[in-house]
Amino acid sequence: MSPEHVRIFDTTLRDGEQSPGCSMNLAEKLTLARQLEKLGVDVIEAGFPIASEGDFESVRAVAVELRETIVCGLSRTGRQDIERAASALEGAARPRIHTFIATSDIHLEHKLRMSRERVLEEVDRAVRQARGYCDDVEFSAEDATRSDWEFLVEVFRVAIEAGASTINVPDTVGYTTPEEYAALIRHLCARVPGVDRAVVSVHCHDDLGLAVANSLHAVLAGARQIECTVNGIGERAGNTSMEECVMAIKTRRDVFREVETGIRTTEIYPASRLLSSIIGVPVQPNKAVVGDNAFAHEAGIHQDGVLKAAITYEIMTPQSIGRPSNELVLGKHSGRHAFRERLQELGFALEGEAFESAFRRFKDLADKKKVVYNEDLEAIAADVVIATDDRYALGDVSIVAGTFATPSATVELVVDGTARKASELGVGPVDAIFKAIATLSETKSELVRYQVNAITGGMDALGEVSVTLSEDGRRVIGHGAHTDILVASARAYVHALNKLEWHKRQHQRGEPRGI
Repeated sequence: MSPEHVRIFDTTLRDGEQSPGCSMNLAEKLTLARQLEKLGVDVIEAGFPIASEGDFESVRAVAVELRETIVCGLSRTGRQDIERAASALEGAARPRIHTFIATSDIHLEHKLRMSRERVLEEVDRAVRQARGYCDDVEFSAEDATRSDWEFLVEVFRVAIEAGASTINVPDTVGYTTPEEYAALIRHLCARVPGVDRAVVSVHCHDDLGLAVANSLHAVLAGARQIECTVNGIGERAGNTSMEECVMAIKTRRDVFREVETGIRTTEIYPASRLLSSIIGVPVQPNKAVVGDNAFAHEAGIHQDGVLKAAITYEIMTPQSIGRPSNELVLGKHSGRHAFRERLQELGFALEGEAFESAFRRFKDLADKKKVVYNEDLEAIAADVVIATDDRYALGDVSIVAGTFATPSATVELVVDGTARKASELGVGPVDAIFKAIATLSETKSELVRYQVNAITGGMDALGEVSVTLSEDGRRVIGHGAHTDILVASARAYVHALNKLEWHKRQHQRGEPRGI
């Protein structure tokens, strides 16, 4: 008997993006969506269309772009929510509307102020309405793990009878434990009438560090869709980590012999690196599967064992997740074709001026460095994956610093197409640069965090800077890369300012949160 297929439902573009500072613009979302399709995920939840114009446009753009993967839009059960999701998905080859409502007594009393009977009516109407737009409808019972089990049976019965083809059982607040969650899934699989006509899905948050364990136990109990994110990003403590679930199922065939995923695991590491470079948030070194230390061995006894036979301490290989060595990939004599091919391997599909800009920066870097690594190329590409209508563009930067002079910076900033210059003093060169940019942009934002990383080793390493800005309760992360860390700092600050401006341009409508 062949193993059953476990669908991988990726919500990096929706739930993952709700992680503070991890917002993405349209161009960045499209770039990541292409890599997710290449990775082989079954469903991409592209956004929450009614949340904002930006979310609506993102879902619509991803829906038009992708032809193989199911593209999903999230909506509450309200009529306008569902209409908005349907409108955003009009160009999709394989559309899915994902509608949800809370079912726990806690949410019914304090948030919805609805009776159970009213919730059942909402589920029936909403699913039927969504089915009027597309055949693929998913229903989620928000806060399912704190809901009454028998009420959940009724909720899912109504959803399936109304036409839902997927029923999702979210652990919205990361509250449940593996055995408890598995028992709930078994209960629903046994008690919900018509459950054989729907795929049972799970969506876990990691507040207690149990999201992956809960999801895997649910699969063993009968669930056949895992909702997850790349690198486990998401609200609060994050979501179920896609790469951890996929590699657990692949590596432990003795435990998961009855199931398999369709993920091309050699695309896992490129997807992880791509996301990290886009949002400017590095993966923690000891992160399972994709962390820098995941395949590192420092202890002598471990090194000895791995040298004799890798299987002694490695349960999977770096190659199985597409992790390359830090090899020289391109040089100053490389042409556009080779550069384009390598970018595509790394998950970037740049076209037009974006490609030409990246190629020029690669050539400049190749002239300065003896060795150009994959990580260098990722930094260059991520730096140009931005919207073409950014308000700010960095021009020249000149800095005076050292023990003999008060640090000062002169910065040129193009604001709405007009070049401006300003000079400022600071307690250090970075402080002076940021003061000059703040003066030119007239920003009211607050610098929350400044972080520097050397992308590769060596004295000529490309430096990458992440800058976190906060304004009016919203946090964004900007990043920049350059062999001059001060220029990288200026780029990161400007990138963050553009993200803030992008959010200001979007017409927010209450910013509803999902499951």
